[in-house]
Order: sequence, then C-alpha cells, then structure tokens
Amino acid sequence: MAQYRRLYGPVPSRRLGRSLGIDMVPMKTCCFDCVYCQLGRTTVHTMERRGYVDVDEVLRELQAWLDAGGTADYLTFAGCGEPTLNLDVGEAMARARQMTGIPVCLLTNGALLWDKGVRDAAMQADLIMPSLDAATEHAFQQVNRPVKGLTVTRVIDGLKETVLEFHGEIWLEVLLVAGINDSDSELAALADAVREIQPDQVQLNTVVRPAPGSDVQRVDNGTLVRARVILGPHASVISSAWERAVPEHAERSLDEVLALVSYRPCTVEDVANGLGMHPNEAIKYLERLSSDGKLRREDRDGHTFFLRAE
Repeated sequence: MAQYRRLYGPVPSRRLGRSLGIDMVPMKTCCFDCVYCQLGRTTVHTMERRGYVDVDEVLRELQAWLDAGGTADYLTFAGCGEPTLNLDVGEAMARARQMTGIPVCLLTNGALLWDKGVRDAAMQADLIMPSLDAATEHAFQQVNRPVKGLTVTRVIDGLKETVLEFHGEIWLEVLLVAGINDSDSELAALADAVREIQPDQVQLNTVVRPAPGSDVQRVDNGTLVRARVILGPHASVISSAWERAVPEHAERSLDEVLALVSYRPCTVEDVANGLGMHPNEAIKYLERLSSDGKLRREDRDGHTFFLRAE
C-alpha cells in the first residue's frame, strides 16, 4: 500500500473481516484525546469541521486500488483521527458506494453526531460504529478528555438521534479502562444510556495495546463479563479484549461462567441468558466447575443457584 497516502490495509478486523481503511483527516486530528489511544496524544484537538483531506484525491486512490483488483469486506472511513471532522466525509462515502459494491463503514468516536450536518453525512454509510466509553461527565472527562464544549449529555443525545434517523445497523463500542469507567455505578450509567440509545449491538473492549505516554490498564475477564451482564442482551465482548488467548472455546467459556457466577449467584437460565448460550451448554460448564470444586449449589425457593465456592 506504499503508493497510497489515504488508504491502508486491508487489515484483518475481528468485527469487519478484511477492512480497507480510508483516512479522512491528518494524523491525530480529533475532538477527543483518549487516555488509551495507541497513537499517542492528540496534536490537533478540535471540533472544527473543514476539508482536511481532498475528497477527489481519496477517491482517485480508491479507484486505483479497485482497478488493481483490490477486495475487502468493508471500506472503513476511520484513520488516525476523527473522520467526521472532515466536512466532505458524507460525499466521500456516497461516491465510494457508487464505485463499488463493497459496503461502507463509518468508524467514529460519535462525539459530533449531535450536529445535523454530521448526522446527514453519517447516513451515507452502510454501517455506523460509534463509541461511548462513559455516561457520566466525570468518567467522560477522564477517559476521553474531550475538547472544550463537548459534554457527555450532548454525545448521548447525538447517538440517540442517529439511531432514530439511520436505516442501517449501529454497533456501539464501549472501551473499559481499569479504575476509570469499570465500577458498578459507571456501568449502570452506561446501561441506562444504552437503553436510551438502543443500538443494534454493544461491543465491549478494553485496553489491548500500550498507549504512548500513558499507564492505563486493561480490565480483567471478570469485569468484562460483569459489564456484559449489566449492559444487557445486545452486549458482547470483542474477542481480542480477553486477557489471554485461549485456543479452546470451552476453556474461555469456563472462565466466563466462573466470572459471572463470582459476580452474583446464578441459575442455569441466568448463565444461559447472560452469556448467550444454550441452557444445555450452560449446564455442562456449571457441572464441570462444580466437579472441580470451584462452584457450589444452593437451593432457594425451589430454584438451584450456583455460587463461587469459598
């Protein structure tokens, strides 16, 4: 891809398959300065929208890539900053859709969707993937460090409006940072916001790669499972977020079940619903953990609950 300035990849994505990245703003031009950003501190901290990158240049590169036989599962408008800061991102996505049958994804921090112009631009995508890492102002300021004038209420309102107006799917990403937005109270606030926004999916993530100049820490598997339960039935954990790679699906499922039951006593149905598995599969893991001495049973009001063994 060395011959392209605005394209990168296609890169393998656990959520999007093979994704061709399209960069719409200069490096680290963003309305956030997130503590976990793997690209380091934001150098142009702004929410001023303008033509940072020439759309014709972007589309010439895309056409050259297509003519050379380029294939991908998604064209992802994202890059090294916030793509919706580019005034012409809507035009770029619309024209890209006319050039190819490859679906277009807008990967955005969601911070500017309260602006009607940004929402109109976002409507040109096939899939919108915004973020919401906090639902209280305190945690929002700590984890996202927004430009002056941005509040978490404004961000949530923009996400709600976008869901109402958009005809495609919206997958909301929540990234958890240990000690900042992972407490029960912060997760409860996020759950309230998710119920208001009503995205099609909620995808949980945590710090995976080191952030230059920051010592932020990932949350553990137990916290990811707890967050998944609190955020409701549309929530799932992105595969790369798990604390260690486990080759066998069953081993990871055992960890999930143990973490869930450690958070609160559960019936078989609670485990099946909380982790999105068939009750027969839940029984298998509960029996295994019980036989290993990690869980114990307790009957309450005619129901069998599983608890973490002391």
